[in-house]
Order: sequence, then structure tokens, then C-alpha cells
Amino acid sequence: MQAVILAAGKSTRTYPLTITKPKPLLKAANKTLLEHNLKNLKDFVDDAIIVVGYKKNLIKKHIGNKYKNLKIRYAEQKQQLGTGNALLMVEKYIKNEFISLYGDDIYSKKDFENIIKNKYSILTKEVKNPQLFGVIVEKNKILTNLIEKPQKFVSNLVNTGLYKLDKKIFVLLKKLKKSKRNEYELTDAIKDLSKDEKIYCVKSKKWLPVVNAYDLLKVDSILRGNKNFIGKNSKIYGNVRNSSIGNDCTIKGDVKNSIIMDKSVIDKDSAVENSVVGENVYVSGKILNSVIADNAKLKNVIVKNCKIWPNKKISNKTVEHDVK
Repeated sequence: MQAVILAAGKSTRTYPLTITKPKPLLKAANKTLLEHNLKNLKDFVDDAIIVVGYKKNLIKKHIGNKYKNLKIRYAEQKQQLGTGNALLMVEKYIKNEFISLYGDDIYSKKDFENIIKNKYSILTKEVKNPQLFGVIVEKNKILTNLIEKPQKFVSNLVNTGLYKLDKKIFVLLKKLKKSKRNEYELTDAIKDLSKDEKIYCVKSKKWLPVVNAYDLLKVDSILRGNKNFIGKNSKIYGNVRNSSIGNDCTIKGDVKNSIIMDKSVIDKDSAVENSVVGENVYVSGKILNSVIADNAKLKNVIVKNCKIWPNKKISNKTVEHDVK
């Protein structure tokens, strides 16, 4: 069995964290989103093709050509023309049956195990806010329609972006016309496939979507089980509660319900709460409900409910609006 991981997109909804790195390389529980999926895939596939585009070399460098027993190959989507176009980039590598998934959501082992049982499958999940997703209409567990972000309530069952497919999908992808978003949508090809084939709707056991930067906090907490994760060579002198601390960090202050990424410093008498702090960030002060991007230097500050873009230097201020 092969797997295709779509990881080419430029995610603006996770800005400012994804200004400096592609979204699949964001970390939750001290492991990239991409690596969580590769770890859960390795018992079911032996060959993974990652479709790269935005900051492709960072993904290639981080993952390499092998992950445990998995052979890793890369296909490039040179233009951001949608998920349908992205999947088409791997046609030459595909033998027959394969799994297709997004590289920036996390799927469980059980989901992969269940999705491969049928010739064609789509992983679904009941959610409270279906209007934000592609909504599934099914009858007797067979897909009958897929409606992208409907304005009126249709169902609370949504598409997670994980499919079991075969080479037939490429014939349909080549016939696609651009959507209103000026993209080739994989979901349009899935709907076309459902006209001739039974696509089984499989309910997810544990799908962890990351839509925005704050979703990363939720996913991180679930993966850790509300315990602390402390990375390699990190030094903890202050208090850390229900948080992930990356590698090579120095924590002299207090960190609660937060993610601190690699090589960052939280100085003495400082506090970070309900926030995501990027790589190589220096913090002196208080960070509350905020997202701080890579390489920011914050001295004697109070930052509340906002986002700080990469490489920003802010001193002796209270900040309550985004700094770009």
C-alpha cells in the first residue's frame, strides 16, 4: 500500500507561524504534524509520496528519504492550483491502491486501519461547526454528496481529507474544471467518483484538524494528555504546567497551557499562558493568549490576545494588537 501526503500549500490561516515554515512542520507534542502522520502510517504502508511546494526544501531536509521503515519520495506542485492538482502530481508513482491525506491534520492509526478496508473510502467526523468544512451526505454509509462549507445546515458529518483511492481518480482529476476559488478541487473528483463507485463513509476515531495557530494548542494538549513534554537539552528553572517545551530551550519563568518551540528563552519573572511561542524567541514579560512567531525578541512587554510576526523586536510596551 502507498500513501500520498498533500503538503504543498501556503497556509495563511496559521500565520504568523507559517511565514517561516510550512504548516506540516509545525510541532505538537514536540513532533511535527507530518511526523505524527508518518508514525501512524508506518504499519499500513511502505511507500509515502509527499507533495511539496511552499518552502519545500525545509520539508525535504527535515524528513529525508526514509522515516523508520517508510520509503519517502517527493513530488512538487509548482503552482498553488488546489488539492486536485496536487494529487495529480503523484500519478507516475502510483501502482494502484493508495491512501491520500492532508499533511497538516493528524489522523490516528485506527483511522488508517479502517480506511483501507474498502476499495474506496472517505474518513468522516461529526463536528459542532460543519459550516467550516466540506459536509458529507451519506446513505447507508455510502457517500451521496459532498457540499463545501454550506451556508444552511445539511449535516454535522464532515470530510476530514483522508481517502482510500486507486488510479481511477487520476482520470477524473484530468477532467476537472477550476472551482470558484480558481483551483482544481479534489472533492469535485471524489463526487464524480461516487457517481460510478461506492465510496464508504468511515467515521474517524481521532482526527485532529489544525485550521489556525490556536488549534495547535488544542491538538498539543490532546496528544500530551495534559502532561508536560520537555525537549532535549532544555533547562527548566521556573514552573511549567500542561505545556510542550521544545529542544534547547531555557525556561526561567512560568509557562502554562502553552507551546514553546526550539531554542527559545522565557526569562526570569516572565509568564507565558495559553500561547504559542515560535523558535529562537526571547521573552521578558507576560504573554497571554497570543502567538509569537520565530526569532521575535520581546523585552519588558505585556502581550495580550494578538499575534507577533517573525523577527520583531519590541521593548517596554503593552501590545494588544497584531504586530506585522
